[in-house]
Amino acid sequence: MNSSIKPLDGQLSVRNHDRDLAGLTYVYPVLSRRAGGVSVGINLNPNNACNWHCVYCQVPGLVRGKAPPIDLALLEEELRLFLGALIHGDWLTRNAPEGLRVVRDIAFSGNGEPTSAAVFPEAIALAIRLRAEFGLSGERGDAVPLRLITNGSLMAQSRVQDGVRRLGEAGGEVWFKVDAGTPDAIERINGVRLEPEAVARHLAQSCALCPTWVQTCMFRWDGEAPDEAALEAYLGVLEEAGVGKLQGVLLYGIARPSMQPEAGHLEPLSAEELEAIGECLRQRGLTVRVSP
Repeated sequence: MNSSIKPLDGQLSVRNHDRDLAGLTYVYPVLSRRAGGVSVGINLNPNNACNWHCVYCQVPGLVRGKAPPIDLALLEEELRLFLGALIHGDWLTRNAPEGLRVVRDIAFSGNGEPTSAAVFPEAIALAIRLRAEFGLSGERGDAVPLRLITNGSLMAQSRVQDGVRRLGEAGGEVWFKVDAGTPDAIERINGVRLEPEAVARHLAQSCALCPTWVQTCMFRWDGEAPDEAALEAYLGVLEEAGVGKLQGVLLYGIARPSMQPEAGHLEPLSAEELEAIGECLRQRGLTVRVSP
């Protein structure tokens, strides 16, 4: 088992989310612009396999598939090692920019869809236990959140619901990907053919189990920004799931280059364009956080 953290080459950056930064199999650090500090990432897809193929994905060598068998003992060792370096060591001082030297969350994200791991609920339980072990559960009102970043496609499975329910009971939250509202747009952006009604149904299931934010990436495709019809279709998915059930929308743009063949089609929206979209969503009763 690996029992050491690889030194970083320079400080963390919002533009570098390399899962191998710390030289560990499952655990990696991220400077998160949306979380506003250091996120402790848990990567249950070290094989770079995902059941979706999002055009803006920064994972190199992305393949279709699911998470491999997970070594829970190694995951526990790595998470305990890394949390120890953050809480009891000087890792943050040495590797994070001043003003961002704070642990903002422990996030299940990584190089594919984390809920595809067979031991997903056990991994959630492990993270909950270690968060408490390191005094990060909020007994003093300063809990470090547990987050699941997911495409939500497996939310109907009882195994996934078990993990999401545990997350909700521990005060965690889900960041649920919704990028479009028509079958054609979903297929173009996320690489999978889905009916919007299915997305809305899975989103509603997530909301029933755990506080859920919608996470949305918007950009120009072949020079064209999302038009009014695209935004209305997208809003239709959120409204069918139940706007009142959502915590809100995390709206973000492209900050790092896509590693997918479709990258040439993509251009970032300006901060002003994203903010205008965010304001449109707010007028429909949604809480919106914008990250250009």
